[in-house]
Amino acid sequence: MSNAIPAQGGGAIALPPPQTTGTVPLMQALRTRRSTREFSPRPLPRELLSTLLWSAFGVNRPDTGGRTAPSAHNWQEIDVFVALADGTFRYDARSHALQRVVGDDLRAATGMQDFVGTAPLNLVYVADTAKMIDASPEDRTFYASANAGFVAQNVYLFCAAAELACVVRGLVDRSRLAPALKLRVDQRIVLAQTVGYAK
Repeated sequence: MSNAIPAQGGGAIALPPPQTTGTVPLMQALRTRRSTREFSPRPLPRELLSTLLWSAFGVNRPDTGGRTAPSAHNWQEIDVFVALADGTFRYDARSHALQRVVGDDLRAATGMQDFVGTAPLNLVYVADTAKMIDASPEDRTFYASANAGFVAQNVYLFCAAAELACVVRGLVDRSRLAPALKLRVDQRIVLAQTVGYAK
């Protein structure tokens, strides 16, 4: 099976089921977790991408819709955007699928460092503040930042377990990336994270 995401527009692109057993112990992942800024351009297999996205913020309790990362007030306001060479997608955790946002390769737009444009995967964490009912603007910023941090740490631990390279980034040209992702005014880019094989 090809690793590429199908290029046709419309509809969800189902991901293979995530692998939820048989990884390294947590303490080993914590010991080896680190940031890396040199990436091979080699694409990630679709099965690995599937498990990475589920680990980031997937549904781990289907009966309640509970997720792998905590979310204040259960707002679940963080959307994970997936920038690949074949296009940019939004991860739909409930159906464990990718929703195409644009067909363009937006990897280079997800950050200001050179490596983001050639690394195989960049994740962008976007807070949908419309879901943050009754929160003040200050609380929205605080909680969205904390919640995105939880998701990013899940990705770090998955990458450590899977022997992938990873770095979280706050340096993003938000004014350029937001329209490229077709975000609404009440959606805010919080962080980005680059994932791939070490160079």
